[in-house]
Amino acid sequence: MTHTNLDAVRRPLDQANGLPNAHYIDQRVFDEERTAVLSSGWAGLAVGADVPEIGDAVPLTFLGMPLLVVRDRAAQVRVFQNICRHRGMILVDAPRKIEGAIRCPYHSWCYSTDGRLVSTPHVGGPGRNTHAGIDRALLGLIEVRSHVWMDVIWINLSGDAAPFAVHNANLLARWAEFDQPLHHGGADSRFQLTVNCNWKLAVENYCESYHLPWVHPGLNSYSRLEDHYHIEAPDSYSGQGTLVYRQMSGEDGQRFPDFDGLSAKWDTAAEYVTAYPNVLLGVHRDHTFAIILLPESTEKTTENVHIYYAQAETDPALRARNTAQWKQVFEEDIFVVEGMQRGRHAPQFDGGRFSPAMDGPTHMFHAWVAGQLEAHRAGQMAAE
Repeated sequence: MTHTNLDAVRRPLDQANGLPNAHYIDQRVFDEERTAVLSSGWAGLAVGADVPEIGDAVPLTFLGMPLLVVRDRAAQVRVFQNICRHRGMILVDAPRKIEGAIRCPYHSWCYSTDGRLVSTPHVGGPGRNTHAGIDRALLGLIEVRSHVWMDVIWINLSGDAAPFAVHNANLLARWAEFDQPLHHGGADSRFQLTVNCNWKLAVENYCESYHLPWVHPGLNSYSRLEDHYHIEAPDSYSGQGTLVYRQMSGEDGQRFPDFDGLSAKWDTAAEYVTAYPNVLLGVHRDHTFAIILLPESTEKTTENVHIYYAQAETDPALRARNTAQWKQVFEEDIFVVEGMQRGRHAPQFDGGRFSPAMDGPTHMFHAWVAGQLEAHRAGQMAAE
């Protein structure tokens, strides 16, 4: 393929252009980004709350790849390719509890929840369940490297990224105070949005507060544009924070309990960052949320939203109000990201310019994507 020119994207903020149109509408570029941007580091796949109990298994598709999330007998979350090592049959086609082993529906090869191949009926002929040519120790499920933080299940598809705690050391240090048990609010604290845009536009919009007065007038009425600040960590994450976080209260004045041991800044502050490439995170004194962006195609993205609290028991009515409020905010963004997506079909659009004062976090994401692609291209050239 003819590579896109990314020189303008890597310029300083006041001189840079955004990513070219092809990065939003061209299947070949989408495929290149799948490898260079989404598979090379630690991408978000799901949340631990999707498999809350031992034996829970959930099949997912990520970038066209069939995956299986399992909580094994030791209560560890694992991610496997959802295929039998025999003939590549899909193992689990709907969420369920694994009571014994993961059994292939085709020829009944069975795997433990930690991925070991434990049974191969009739593999050596009728009544013979072993064969010298089939070494079970070498034919366990193909495991995808994974890590759980903020209850997000992060995966490294390439297998060669630095360990998660090293790769994201800066963000883990920034939010160390929130490294404590998070309690998913349950069925009323999760929702899904399907958005007709490239996944990167959802990231770009989330990174900045510039649009608040016009797109989120309700939010901006108390957490104003001037109350926000930029968060920028090159090649890792970017976003925004607010100095004015207003806790929700019920009719009787009740509020969600705070996380333990938070420093005074969190009395009134909240922060919202994108952990590159595809996880949007928010932290507050009394709740957090995670939005996992699943790229479905060049122009379609699924957003899975999960809200967490400091304690397992929270007021249901207040929880429902909090979910409704966040859903309204995130839905307010849909017309913007879908409008920008349609705009990427304008041939003369050059990627756009950035406000040097307001768009630093967004440009940082563009520059990171460009850097990932350039490194990938350089590696390909060296290999040739």
